[in-house]
Amino acid sequence: MNLKFLLPLFVIGLVPFVFDNSFAQITSGGFGNSPFERDFGDVKFLKAHFGTLNQKIEIEGGDNNVPFTIVFANVGTQDITGIRGQLSLPLGFSASAGPSIIHATSNSNSIAGESFHLTFFVNIDKSIKIQQYPGSVKLDYSRLRESGVRTSFEDFNFLVTGDSVINVRAIEPFLTSLRSNNVVIEIANDGTAPISGVDIITTNTQTELASASSSTTNMENVVILESSWDIGNIAPKSSRLLTATVYVPEGLKGDTLRIPLSISYYNAHGDQQTISKIVDFYIKGLIDLRIFNVDVIELSGTQMVIGEIINEGNADGLFGFVTIDPRGNSNIKSTTQYIDEIEIDAPVPFNLPIEFDGETKYGEHDITITVRYKDSTRDEIFLTYDTTIFVKKPSNGNESNLDPTMIIIPIILAIGAGIYIMRRRKKAAIEASN
Repeated sequence: MNLKFLLPLFVIGLVPFVFDNSFAQITSGGFGNSPFERDFGDVKFLKAHFGTLNQKIEIEGGDNNVPFTIVFANVGTQDITGIRGQLSLPLGFSASAGPSIIHATSNSNSIAGESFHLTFFVNIDKSIKIQQYPGSVKLDYSRLRESGVRTSFEDFNFLVTGDSVINVRAIEPFLTSLRSNNVVIEIANDGTAPISGVDIITTNTQTELASASSSTTNMENVVILESSWDIGNIAPKSSRLLTATVYVPEGLKGDTLRIPLSISYYNAHGDQQTISKIVDFYIKGLIDLRIFNVDVIELSGTQMVIGEIINEGNADGLFGFVTIDPRGNSNIKSTTQYIDEIEIDAPVPFNLPIEFDGETKYGEHDITITVRYKDSTRDEIFLTYDTTIFVKKPSNGNESNLDPTMIIIPIILAIGAGIYIMRRRKKAAIEASN
């Protein structure tokens, strides 16, 4: 008897559960309630980044009107349409359109099983730091052949990466023709984001020019011994150096040499980037001086240091001076002579009188000969030459200080006076006889 009453009561107790599973609206992924909805949502969040769908960009505080893209997947069984998004970001991020909610709208439908994206435009305050931030997005959409709007909420994290800025410059921007030059180039990251895996190669070299129809630089006859460098990582506000050996022919004297570089690296998003930079150098002529034929001669009773300077380069030295300075125990005074241009077509002579600081000392003296001049860029250059000279006693000694002309001139005057007197007497005798 008791079983007859318990069985109907048990069936009545199961009815709410059966009808709830069959007809009640379920909540899944925050998409609202619908009797047609599955246990998983129609839309799934995939990723969020600054930039467009196919191109991430580096950003930093103070950037405005920056695209911010969120990618979703339509994991449902039906196409969706009327897709609108509303973005919520922390303080310091605002809509580019003004002090309003950050909105974005998709202009196309999303096919079931495919992905779609929304791009918002954001202003970033200067106070924003480089780090990870939280965000959330509200997504409204409709299924095709179904009335009503569904809503999804998603939380996510995004990264303010900073912005890498790559610059190149020559540490010494001057090269010399007819010589091998040791070149040092600085690769600087002047931005706020690090770069990694930096590889650099020279482009437009002789090998590439053989198959190119035209050249954008004047590197046709330049020889660069190194052509590629593995730099590694460059932190923000820091730099790395690369070195190369460059031989420049004579024909480029006075020109600007442009060396193109191709720089590949990975940015803060982990995407590989390749940029082109050009390093400029000014080609100076070669001034190659040599001092020779240094000797001591006596000229009009004064002993002189003489010598010659030869320029074996292809450019004249400008505003030249020659100076002798004593070395060791020498008491010769420092003396300077201006010799003007040091040309390449003939040796340039110099002669400086020897003067002593204190007592005259004959014999050997150690001296330094310094040639001071300027090149075409007006840089002052010094050439030094150490040598030993021998100062002799004057050839006339101290026995007689008379100048021979002081004896010859009176004799000539006396002979002239005698001839004049004889002619006067002869003329007077002739007149007396007449």
